[in-house]
Amino acid sequence: RGQETVAKVHNLGHPPRRLMAVHLDGADSILPPPGSKVHIASGEVGVLTSVALHVDDGPIGLALVRRTTPDGDATVQTAEGAVAARLETIVPPEAGAAASVPRLPRLSRRAAASPPSP
Repeated sequence: RGQETVAKVHNLGHPPRRLMAVHLDGADSILPPPGSKVHIASGEVGVLTSVALHVDDGPIGLALVRRTTPDGDATVQTAEGAVAARLETIVPPEAGAAASVPRLPRLSRRAAASPPSP
């Protein structure tokens, strides 16, 4: 299983999702639980992974979202209702490109069977 995941990421050049910061509206004093769905105008884009109360910024969180999700307004769906939020890029969409690994030349059977020249 692990090899398939690594191979997929290597072949795509990047993982299919990325981490984004979430600034939550603190007016209703609702802290969405981890696992809450994150939505933008076009539909569901990811899931909230963690939430905390920051001293200066108020309620904040992290969300794992689709790679193409833009910064901007969003909502986080909770059992009590929707909480307004703003998504901010932490990991840019183009990050994680696979490094080009040089290939080593392989010896053919014929070259390996013949003795080296003096």
